[in-house]
Amino acid sequence: MLATSARLLRLLTLLQTHRDWTSGQLAERLDVTPRTVRRDVDKLRSLGYPVNATYGAAGGYRLGAGVSLPPLLLDDDEAVAVAVGLRTAAGGTVAGIEETSVRALTKLEQLLPSRLRHRVSGLHSVTVPLFGSVPTVDPGVLTAVAAACRDNEQLRFDYFDTAGLPSIRKTEPHRLVHTGRRWYLVAWDLDREDWRTFRVDRLKPRLPTGPRFTPRELSDDEVATRTSTGISSSVYRYRGRFTMHASAAAVRDVVTPTSGRVEPIDDRSCTLHVGSNSLDQLGVYVALLGFDFDIHEPEELVDHLGTVVDRLKRATGR
Repeated sequence: MLATSARLLRLLTLLQTHRDWTSGQLAERLDVTPRTVRRDVDKLRSLGYPVNATYGAAGGYRLGAGVSLPPLLLDDDEAVAVAVGLRTAAGGTVAGIEETSVRALTKLEQLLPSRLRHRVSGLHSVTVPLFGSVPTVDPGVLTAVAAACRDNEQLRFDYFDTAGLPSIRKTEPHRLVHTGRRWYLVAWDLDREDWRTFRVDRLKPRLPTGPRFTPRELSDDEVATRTSTGISSSVYRYRGRFTMHASAAAVRDVVTPTSGRVEPIDDRSCTLHVGSNSLDQLGVYVALLGFDFDIHEPEELVDHLGTVVDRLKRATGR
């Protein structure tokens, strides 16, 4: 009986965290058969939870609106994770959420047992946040974009490029990416017929959203790669491609995903994609990584670095 009750709580939690679940997906997550899932759904309905079912190839289960949920149950690690997340959000990149996060954290810490409060306060007491002048994102914009991604609904928005010039974009939103400093939207641009990466702090959604669409195939790894490429090279005047004579792991230790994209070649070499608006900065950045390298693109960087080398020699009196 206890196992059944725990499974019902897990099922209810799953139904809250995703818009639609197929019977097979729920069975896999709960490690039961689809028949058991159907029985558990019936039990939830008998307890007053409106679980709606859709039929057909894309059918599944969805938790209805207006449901009264049970009290929030967290184990020790989950409670600490929530508290740490709220502390981080208190100085984060979402505009106006700082005060709300502090209020929620205050309520949560009042409910934590003393052993957990000590863990959270201990971490906070030895952590020094370092915040820069990073543009913040309006929480209403963030939730609107997230809902469009979740519900597979077309999203039109006004977008402002690096020069502040506006354009209207019509997209099929796919995923939100957070780098720790900024929020990005990876979406299929319907007018350009290609994937694009947009900074969320530069867009303003036009609501209501558009019609539903069938999501295109793009794995989370591909989302990360496209975001890294869009941030580190695509937006710059010069796009560099180098063969680094070091392992991909060694280069990734000094190159962040927002600075460059690293692709392994073999155990001793990798390809680095990185961009800059200055040939001087591009060449010096790669040189200071500490590895030997070959230049493939841009071609003009080869002659330009020769000029830089001559300048450095003169500076040292050679």
